[in-house]
Amino acid sequence: MNALTNDIKEIMFSTWPMIVLTCVVLISLRVAYLIRNKKKLVFHQDLTMLMFIVYILCLFQIVTTQDVSGEHGINITLFKELTRYEFGSRLFYRNVIGNIALFIPFGFFTSFYLKLEKKRFVLFLTMLVSLVIEFIQLNIGRAFDVDDIILNVVGGFIGYLIYRILDKLFGDMEGNVKGSITLLLLLLGVVFLTFLVL
Repeated sequence: MNALTNDIKEIMFSTWPMIVLTCVVLISLRVAYLIRNKKKLVFHQDLTMLMFIVYILCLFQIVTTQDVSGEHGINITLFKELTRYEFGSRLFYRNVIGNIALFIPFGFFTSFYLKLEKKRFVLFLTMLVSLVIEFIQLNIGRAFDVDDIILNVVGGFIGYLIYRILDKLFGDMEGNVKGSITLLLLLLGVVFLTFLVL
């Protein structure tokens, strides 16, 4: 448990400066744009977009700075890495649950902004982004792992399902403040869970 707490502190310590700077820059630009063009602030829409941008930056930082050892390899054997970890162990949560949790917001945001009703588009986009991440990791001292792609796609699909459920409950979520607040609370929960298991 102590090691997990230290991991969370390390991730928060390395991520918070980027989050603060990004938020200040984006909020300043958005406010200046609204004032200059005499547009009205739609708080829940702007907050949702800010969350998406911060999520993408955090995703980038997590997948490019964690476990960079200089040693890399390629695993194209399905489920090889999944069966290495004992169920319920710290490594299981970090590598299996963590890879799923990282892409739940991606599946949700992709569905939310593109108004996707068919899961195949989310699965394709999630697989494409995950594949690019794995190729990048291979070239920066991490491994390419087909199991990570599978887990990321599962996370993207869960995000899509959450979007579909909330969309049914709240109707037009983009124009619905209650739906957007629920979305933000959900995403904060996912981000917290992700930090917890990494």
